[in-house]
Amino acid sequence: MSIITISESAQQHFKKLLANQPDGTQIRVFVINPGTPSAECGVSYCPADTVEDSDIEEKYTDFSVYIDEISAPFLDETVIDYVTDELGSQLTLKAPNSKMKKVADDAPLIERVNYVIQAQINPQLANHGGHVSLVELTDDNYVILQFGGGCNGCSMVDYTLKEGIEKQLMAEFPELAGVKDITEHQSGSHSFC
Repeated sequence: MSIITISESAQQHFKKLLANQPDGTQIRVFVINPGTPSAECGVSYCPADTVEDSDIEEKYTDFSVYIDEISAPFLDETVIDYVTDELGSQLTLKAPNSKMKKVADDAPLIERVNYVIQAQINPQLANHGGHVSLVELTDDNYVILQFGGGCNGCSMVDYTLKEGIEKQLMAEFPELAGVKDITEHQSGSHSFC
């Protein structure tokens, strides 16, 4: 089973790019700072002399993709596409597990909740300069969160907590009783809204 899914249009794009490179050049996909909030994914050329014995090779019709063994678990379920719209064309790379390794379906509830927070909720909050941290999961299944960044002091934090985060987590984990915020919110110029 492949770690990465590359759309047909992206494969054609890579084929065109590689046609202008020295023979034997392939594609490398990697993660810088894997498993951290600052994780960033990248795609680069992979000359034949840079392939390591420990690299994972995924073969496509016209080229191979190489993934280093440290990046591999963080690239699971990655999708690379080449999209054309009214603004032009661009390569897109969606790596939902780059900031945190995917947890098993039978992992403890707290690990599964934290994974959804890191992989799905925090990327949404980052658009507003904020983030949320899981403080604890209580014995009666309440998720205790702390907001940070632009979310601290934001006038919309209660709405975000109840209508956004709580709904999303409870849809994913029906066994949860709810979500609570322990942040001591301070208003000020640091807030996004």
